Amino acid sequence: MKRPIALIAALALPACAATADRTAATPSDDAKLCKHEGLESFTGQKATAELGATLLARSGARTLRWGPPRSAMTMDFRPDRLTVSYDDAMVVTSVHCG
Repeated sequence: MKRPIALIAALALPACAATADRTAATPSDDAKLCKHEGLESFTGQKATAELGATLLARSGARTLRWGPPRSAMTMDFRPDRLTVSYDDAMVVTSVHCG
């Protein structure tokens, strides 16, 4: 009985390792990293859908997260995300990657 279990385990482990290696080597991992340079100039502008599209294009980020006033946001870091915070008057207060 012990032999079939050991054999199954021995065959399953290399398959997991191969999958992990393939995923880590994905060439598109760096393709959509957010770049913060030059985004501070958007602070003070009105938060609109058009501004969001411009910010995504300028930053190279994959996703855009709006941060309304007094709202809770996760603290997880995502290198492909751009976060734009704004105040009650819909004026952008900060723009940062992550």
